[in-house]
Amino acid sequence: MNNQEKLYKVGAWVGITLAVFLALLSIKEIVSLQYVGKSAPVSTSISVSGKGEVLSIPDIATFSFSVTETAKTVKEAQTKATEKTAVALQAVRNGGVIEKDIKTTSYSINPHYEYSQGICTTYGCPSGKSVLTGYDVAQTIEIKVRDLAKAGDLFDSIGKAGVQNVNGLSFSIDDIDSIRAKARVEAIANAKSKAEKIAKDLGVKIVKITGYYDSSDEQSYLYGRGGGNADVAVMSAKVAAAPEIPKGEQKVIATVSITYEIR
Repeated sequence: MNNQEKLYKVGAWVGITLAVFLALLSIKEIVSLQYVGKSAPVSTSISVSGKGEVLSIPDIATFSFSVTETAKTVKEAQTKATEKTAVALQAVRNGGVIEKDIKTTSYSINPHYEYSQGICTTYGCPSGKSVLTGYDVAQTIEIKVRDLAKAGDLFDSIGKAGVQNVNGLSFSIDDIDSIRAKARVEAIANAKSKAEKIAKDLGVKIVKITGYYDSSDEQSYLYGRGGGNADVAVMSAKVAAAPEIPKGEQKVIATVSITYEIR
């Protein structure tokens, strides 16, 4: 093949490519002519919010108790605190609480100081000072009670063990995620109902969902007696009987926002 034939073939390919390009450009220009003087199509939509509420009875109670002992040495204070804590824990285990629901949340050893005032004389009283007299050992245990009917008896048994600092009683739902899921279903249904009503009033049809946002409240709200957190003073069993612990109801709220395309 000579140079003249090669040039001819190259020119032919260039010509074909240019022709195809010009044809495509012409088609694009022809199509765009139909929108001359017209507004670009706009996707129309409506946005609505929905709310769902589910009431449920709490099935878990959580509380903590603390043991604090003071002695001249750390070892002596630890021994006293450990012995009292062991008695209280045995009472808790005897009440049906399993090991995974018992945990230490804090353990501390601190020097114990007492203020000492100097002996006063006819010339006045010298300044007082803090004197190290021993050590404080404190341990806090958190307990989760799954059988709420036994909560009052547990407080009573801990009181018999000599523990007088029980606090932070709160109620919750073990499978809270399933309750939130039910509330979310109600919220979506509520939003859908609102959207259908708006579409009917506007005389349009709902085409599809184009946006979804879940802003469900992670908190829950307690109703009735016994709801919320409470401090429980546990005195000696000789003074007070096992307390009754009303738990009330817990409201779980879900909120969603949904955007629908309409036509």
